[in-house]
Amino acid sequence: MSLLERLQKERSVDTPESGKNPGTRNVQAPKADPFEDLKVRIHMRIIEEINSGIIRDVEAEGKEGDLEQAISGIVESYLDEEGVFITKLDKQKLITEIIDETIGFGPINRLIRDPSISEIMVNGPQNVYVEKKGRLIRTDVVFKNDQHVMKVIEKIVAPLGRRIDESSPMVDARLPDGSRVNAIIPPLALNGPSLTIRKFSERPYTVKDLINFETMTPEVAMFLKACVEARLNIVVSGGTGSGKTTTLNVISSFIPDDERIITIEDAAELQLAQEHVVRLETRPPNIEGKGAITIRDLVRNSLRMRPDRIVVGEVRSGEALDMLQAMNTGHDGSLTTGHANSPRDMLSRLETMVLMAGMDLPVRAIREQIASAIDLIVHQARLKDGSRKITHVTEITGMEGDVITMQDIFVFRQHGRDEKGRIIGSIVPTGIKPKFVEKLADAGITLPADIFVAR
Repeated sequence: MSLLERLQKERSVDTPESGKNPGTRNVQAPKADPFEDLKVRIHMRIIEEINSGIIRDVEAEGKEGDLEQAISGIVESYLDEEGVFITKLDKQKLITEIIDETIGFGPINRLIRDPSISEIMVNGPQNVYVEKKGRLIRTDVVFKNDQHVMKVIEKIVAPLGRRIDESSPMVDARLPDGSRVNAIIPPLALNGPSLTIRKFSERPYTVKDLINFETMTPEVAMFLKACVEARLNIVVSGGTGSGKTTTLNVISSFIPDDERIITIEDAAELQLAQEHVVRLETRPPNIEGKGAITIRDLVRNSLRMRPDRIVVGEVRSGEALDMLQAMNTGHDGSLTTGHANSPRDMLSRLETMVLMAGMDLPVRAIREQIASAIDLIVHQARLKDGSRKITHVTEITGMEGDVITMQDIFVFRQHGRDEKGRIIGSIVPTGIKPKFVEKLADAGITLPADIFVAR
């Protein structure tokens, strides 16, 4: 969709809401914008400039900075021509807001650009929250009405070929920088269109960053690097917002450059640095409810693509069976994530997800598949102070009767809190040496003798 088409479509945002259904919520009216009429007139001027071809050439070149400068020039010229006198501060604010609406994502554009914000939550037009350093904060950002929020959502999903309307009121998408986006609209969302953006750093985090954040220690990083190089199958587990994808991305960076990697995701987020990477992304059904391509379809297809490693962004249902089958049939070194509250819960969830594949398998057979396929579970949690830390590195050791056996290699020990309420602690070895140490040695990998010594 061109800039002109977007601008013409967004003019409807300025019209008041009408035809509300009985029993809908009462929304507090936003504070009147003293420059609203001026913005509408400038908006029309920008459309005229595009029609005359002045901006079209700049847009065609695809340079955002040049486009911002061109729009800023139009605003300055219009204010001079009409003799509008406003303070320098108000003028800059006006220009910023018009640029955000024209080529950005409206009122939340400045939140998206703020590197200190890790998550943005739009709960209808009047309630916008952000997460900073693990804490939820309400912002002063407001939208004009529900239609205004809808236009921003459509601007995000349209370039990706996704749609959102009453027949398909939920959507997963991503921003150009890879940040994850989820949107849900009425009639499912009773407070108006809701938008959640999980931001990712413009520069992918490295293992050094996670060590600096105290998410892991140098010893844990060294151990995980050895496990990846030795082609162990690893599952990263954790709750929502615990940092699983970030950790998976860092662990994936340990994969050697001479291997072929297939990544499979619902919304592409992983940012692997290796050259030989094939990225696959699911596809939602079309307007007729057909044509959907699921993670399970992509996992099965990836087996025919001669992968050295398969990295699945997250297993949620029946694709867990296909993933386990791949791990058990020569695709060692595969990586994935899953939602769980602990390493033991991750195993229970995997059982449930395998059953969701529709295969009538006995529980013992499923557990044997899990025990033989997975070597290591890395569990991550978001603690009460908002920090994200690896709390368990757990080895799957086999089966005893009908029970999968496991042992913790590293665990997080909390020692207390500092004067600011931040949790003090670190992940330390338990003193147990993993059974796959011989496999590491066979791969030519030697770890320091004291890395597993309890401290």
